[in-house]
Amino acid sequence: MQKEILVTVDIDETRAAVLEDGELVEIYIERPVHQRIVGNIYKGKVENVLPGMQAAFVDIGLERNSFLYVDDAQPGRAQVEGEEVSARGGQRLTIKDLVKTGQEVLVQVAKEPIGTKGARVTRNITLPGRFLVLMPQVDYVGVSRRITDERERERLKQIAQSVKPKGMGLIVRTVAEGAGEEELAHDAAFLERHWQQIAARAATVRAPALVHHDLGLIHRLVRDGLDDTVSLFMVDQRAAYDTAIEVVELHAPQFRDRIKLYTRTDQTLFDYYGVEMEIEKAMRKRVWLKSGGYIVIDQTEALTAIDVNTGKFVGSTNLADTVFKTNMEAAREIARQLRLRDIGGIIIIDFIDMDRPDHRQQVIQALEQELKRDRTRANILGLTQLGLLEMTRKKSRQNLSEALTRPCHYCDGRGKIFNEETMAHRVRAEIRRIMKQSSSEAILMEVHPSVAALLIGPGGANLRALENELARTIYIRGNSEIHQESWSLKALGTREEVEARALPVTAGQVIDLRIDEAHATNPSDGIARVDGYVIDVADAGRLAGKVVRVEIVKAYRTYAKGRLVEG
Repeated sequence: MQKEILVTVDIDETRAAVLEDGELVEIYIERPVHQRIVGNIYKGKVENVLPGMQAAFVDIGLERNSFLYVDDAQPGRAQVEGEEVSARGGQRLTIKDLVKTGQEVLVQVAKEPIGTKGARVTRNITLPGRFLVLMPQVDYVGVSRRITDERERERLKQIAQSVKPKGMGLIVRTVAEGAGEEELAHDAAFLERHWQQIAARAATVRAPALVHHDLGLIHRLVRDGLDDTVSLFMVDQRAAYDTAIEVVELHAPQFRDRIKLYTRTDQTLFDYYGVEMEIEKAMRKRVWLKSGGYIVIDQTEALTAIDVNTGKFVGSTNLADTVFKTNMEAAREIARQLRLRDIGGIIIIDFIDMDRPDHRQQVIQALEQELKRDRTRANILGLTQLGLLEMTRKKSRQNLSEALTRPCHYCDGRGKIFNEETMAHRVRAEIRRIMKQSSSEAILMEVHPSVAALLIGPGGANLRALENELARTIYIRGNSEIHQESWSLKALGTREEVEARALPVTAGQVIDLRIDEAHATNPSDGIARVDGYVIDVADAGRLAGKVVRVEIVKAYRTYAKGRLVEG
């Protein structure tokens, strides 16, 4: 597997892309306005203890109080690099046994604040280095579960035992596989000095206060991501490149030559490698497979549902083979999309039904195999009685969609808007309501042109029917600047007053107009607009985009007719 890390730096954000065999698998975004706080260490003050929830709320100086769960409130319990740490035994303590209201506690952010939820914090402090993770509050030594060779695990564990600071714990990270005692000793000493600085600062500040800010994106990527599998680490800004060189000299000087500065000016770094296009695709619900099948990804607040379809893929042998091949390809793509979109929480996958048990098992194994590349812990739970695959993936930060988008202020995040028929019905109801409460003779309502067409109807039939029903004069004007789900009451009053507002032109008037487009059903004519009011200009279809002089021949309630004036 060939791995590349690309970093692009802008005024207000730093973005990093991880490519495996030329395929985008991970995106990281860091913005000064919304800085990442996972890994930050705070001196906080316990605001509330909630025995019914076995949790406490801790003020760490952010907009919302952080959440401290009972398992995270007990120093000596942690999970790092897949290694479970539990240095305490005996009776299980409650949240009331562990913290008190008003107590000052040192906590580390384990999960970013998301939506209305505050950050999740833990009292189990961990400081990651390149090869080791220091646990200052627990005397323990472990080795990452991703290192599977037993002899190597035992070798690393013995080294860690010999270099660990007294009374503290160490976890050997996956990247340490093959590392020597000198490298691990250097890392342990560095982390011990770092912890002493943090502890000294914590002793002098009053809660709530930030005690330690986790490292920036470039520093973390070089420290944690640059290893033998990475052939290229490219940065497109000189200052960021210099930072990367400084970090690699400190942690892994053998990889210095893999850090490059991108200097092309004709294309951005992400455009050159096709990353921007892949990010755009990652915002879509539908993901096409190379075979012609596709998957649909629906992210909700409670869970993520993924549906697999054969699409255009018809296979070449039989139905079972077509379904199996589609599901196998989908399993690999789903694993990539989970990493790329950074989807966490509960995930339900609806693979196409497979009759053969061995096919089902192979698809699950393919998914498991691909997820081994994922640094974020995932757990496949198996198939439900309905044939749906259940799995979970750890969620510690905003997913890609949350980082790049926000709910549409028109549809409030529904992803759909009311159609023209529904809006025409709503506008008619609004006109009825207004006219029943008013003694005015006429009303002018402005709506989106597609809604106006339905309100007016063929030859004005719908508008006449509503006027007959209400015994009032109704003017409808289309305006493309109005959102399809909105409307605007422009005038109420006598027929003459409203008509003066509704008809911005009069017969015989000569004005300069811009022809917007050719008439939809009579292309020889051109369409112009004045404040949303449509003017049909004879023989002007060929002049779309040009400003011409027009004489108004006739003005109707919903549109006017005009002719070109020479000169």
